[in-house]
Amino acid sequence: MYKLLILILISSITHAQDITGDWHGQLNIMGTKLRISFHIKQDKGTYISTLDSLDQGAFDLATDSTEFVNGKLTISMKNLGADYVGTLDSKSIKGTFTQNGASFPLDLTGEEIAKPKVVIRPQDPIEPFEYLSEEVTFINKSADSIKLAGTLTLPKDVENPAVAILITGSGPQNRNEELGPFNHRPFLVLSDHLTKKGIAVLRYDDRGVAESEGKHKGATSADFATDVAAAVDYLKTRSDIDTHKIGLIGHSEGGFIAPMLASSRDDIAFIVMLAGTGVDGATILKTQGRKSAELSGESTEKLDFNEQLAGKVFDLVIQEKNTEKLVFKLSELFKKTLENSPKEMTKDLTEETIQSQIKTLSSNWFQYFIRTDPQQFLSKVNCPVLAINGEKDFQVLPKLNLNAIDRILKQANNKDFTIKELAGMNHLFQTAETGAITEYGTIEETFSPIALNIVSEWINKRFSQ
Repeated sequence: MYKLLILILISSITHAQDITGDWHGQLNIMGTKLRISFHIKQDKGTYISTLDSLDQGAFDLATDSTEFVNGKLTISMKNLGADYVGTLDSKSIKGTFTQNGASFPLDLTGEEIAKPKVVIRPQDPIEPFEYLSEEVTFINKSADSIKLAGTLTLPKDVENPAVAILITGSGPQNRNEELGPFNHRPFLVLSDHLTKKGIAVLRYDDRGVAESEGKHKGATSADFATDVAAAVDYLKTRSDIDTHKIGLIGHSEGGFIAPMLASSRDDIAFIVMLAGTGVDGATILKTQGRKSAELSGESTEKLDFNEQLAGKVFDLVIQEKNTEKLVFKLSELFKKTLENSPKEMTKDLTEETIQSQIKTLSSNWFQYFIRTDPQQFLSKVNCPVLAINGEKDFQVLPKLNLNAIDRILKQANNKDFTIKELAGMNHLFQTAETGAITEYGTIEETFSPIALNIVSEWINKRFSQ
């Protein structure tokens, strides 16, 4: 889910020229409704606002500027490449939220919007469970001894079962890998299935998310790998699982992290890569960007232009190791691109968008991901490997990545690995029509039973008692 984030922005409202206070609205983005709250105050005559994106779990996001002149409210947030413009109308503001060239109506009032009733997807497990479920915590001593919180599920009828640690994809996610806007909880469904099949499962909140301590922002995939290592060390202290059968199941970025850990430890019994990467981050994002734009109906000329620009951008990230110099060089590249390219190709490159992209491109996580080739880890993995991907996955293209994983493991002389491309499935392993993000929320299925059975049968074939 390399950066499957739906970003939101800013807003406010006014009572007879007084816009200070809390204002609430709801964005409708491709059928996905997201509640937001804006908090506005005045400091020495200057308006200041913050944003809460309630359904995404983001709170107190700072904005860059808030202006209210002649009944018109304008709030910008450069980090998100977005702004909000609205007009005071009695006790509400009628306005438009714009981000990266896309515009959405957004009206605000002083009344809070109630949290929508959680819709139970058909595959969501319902208590009482057929297995034991225990809330657990463990410490990552290599990361300021932060405490990570999770859930360990244990089959009732299997003594000392094999156990799988679930590793989430990119972005801050809870133990269920919950996709709030789409109301899907893939890891909840996966853990339920595996435990019913006799395999224990440990899933946990990412650092800085839900009940886990630490800070997610600024951490790299290598940092997250130390959280997984702490989970392995914790499981090795337990007497109710087989400590010689501890494996890793990683989705998306988690499928990049799993081989990272398995390459450096000899106590990992197996790894399962769910839409894991086999090529470097620059190639992942270039191919992802082109396929995404293709699904959106962009012209071939625009696809080629974007891909060429992305190539230049990623080359800079790879070559320039000094972050301050990287920011300068990226700014110069975008400036020259605007000056020397047709306007129809650069119409989406606003100043706010460029600054937002530069901030992302120069982040610790992004620099590490772009510069790191998973081959260095996969080539040292000796344990059994299962790598599966959906045919319609546009975020981690299946043939590109599965073929690379297959080639690397063969060259490394790994004796036990299985590679499968699953027909008709997207990045989340849902049965899909196109694989586009817009389908995620419209599909009732959270995780294809075919994919679930492939994973459980592969593990049990090797590690069942």
